[in-house]
Amino acid sequence: MYNICLRILNHEAEAEDVLQEAFMDAFGHIASFRGQSTFGAWLKQIVVNRAINQLRSRRLEFVDLDSYRPGEVDSDSTERLDFADVEPVDEEAITLEVDRVKRAMQLLPEGYRVVLSLYLFEGYDHEEIGNVLGISETTSRTQYLRGKKRLLELL
Repeated sequence: MYNICLRILNHEAEAEDVLQEAFMDAFGHIASFRGQSTFGAWLKQIVVNRAINQLRSRRLEFVDLDSYRPGEVDSDSTERLDFADVEPVDEEAITLEVDRVKRAMQLLPEGYRVVLSLYLFEGYDHEEIGNVLGISETTSRTQYLRGKKRLLELL
């Protein structure tokens, strides 16, 4: 659950706080758990919603598609990651690849990072992402495709 918060918020202390609040919400409202899904799925939904609400309180801003220029480096990420020489041939190399992807994900704009995280790691579809974030399904798909492209550029 912590990793979900961290992937969405991209800030360790904030992820810890949101996770604690989510657990307090869940156990404070345990009576409302109806058993229609597993407890883990119910708790995960609370955690994701709490993290998304925290982003909203930070004024989540999606990248303006009209002003997006592929290949530009964002102002928050002044350098590109260059790990072309790393080949995942053993467990240590695979761990390096995972770390590389995690670092690259942290450099993505919030809109890209959140949509990619929800789609790839949490298994949400674009309709669900649109509902959770208050955006259209098309915007979710566009953010996903552009975020994936940007992630590959960073890698």
